Order: sequence, then C-alpha cells, then structure tokens
Amino acid sequence: MLTAPVEFLSDGNGWLTGARCVRMELGEPDASGRRRPVPKEESEFELPLSVAVIAIGTSANPIVQSTTPGLGTNKWGYIQASEETQRTTRKGVFAGGDIVTGAATVILAMGAGRRAANSIHEYLTTSMW
Repeated sequence: MLTAPVEFLSDGNGWLTGARCVRMELGEPDASGRRRPVPKEESEFELPLSVAVIAIGTSANPIVQSTTPGLGTNKWGYIQASEETQRTTRKGVFAGGDIVTGAATVILAMGAGRRAANSIHEYLTTSMW
C-alpha cells in the first residue's frame, strides 16, 4: 500500500509524535502510459513516530565534478560507479546512493553502501599503499 506523509505531528514541545498520512492509489495512465500515484479519497490516518529521516535531492551537486579530477560523471552529473563494486573511475574512490543513481530509494542506497564497504575492505586489504 502506497502512503505519503501530509504533515508531521508534534507534542507542542518540539518532539515528533507522528505523521498524518494519506493512502495513495495508481491513477489513470497519462499520455506516456504511466500510472501516477494519486491520493485515495478519505484515507487519511495518523502514524505514530519518534524519528523521521528526510532525504530530498533533485540533482547532482556540480561541485563534485569541478573539485575531483579524474572522477567520471554521466551527462546528468552523477558519478559513474560499478553496480557490483561501487568503484568509480578514480582509484580508491567509491560511491553509491543518489549521487550515482539519481533519486532512488533508501533501500537501494543501503545496498550500495554495503557493496561499497565490501569493496573498500578488499581495496584496503589487498592494495599496496
């Protein structure tokens, strides 16, 4: 079931207590054939929370390209990295998450982090400094 937060709720003292959410459903296909999520009528509910992680990014940071010589990027400015190892085109540099894939899920970023950690360990234990 798709849901989207509408509002974060507090106890009045600055502490998060929950989120007001709305259930979503897939709407009718648009001109491209894609069905986009739309709010389901009268489906609001409150979800108890004590922590919320907000991660919002819309594009790659152009500083990465200009400050890191030898680091390959694609036409959108995202870092080029191996899907299997997260190695980049610059020796000893690994990358994962939104700076590689563009906006994606936390789960995909976590997987990239795990692959990168394994590759970094291998790099550090088998490479000559």
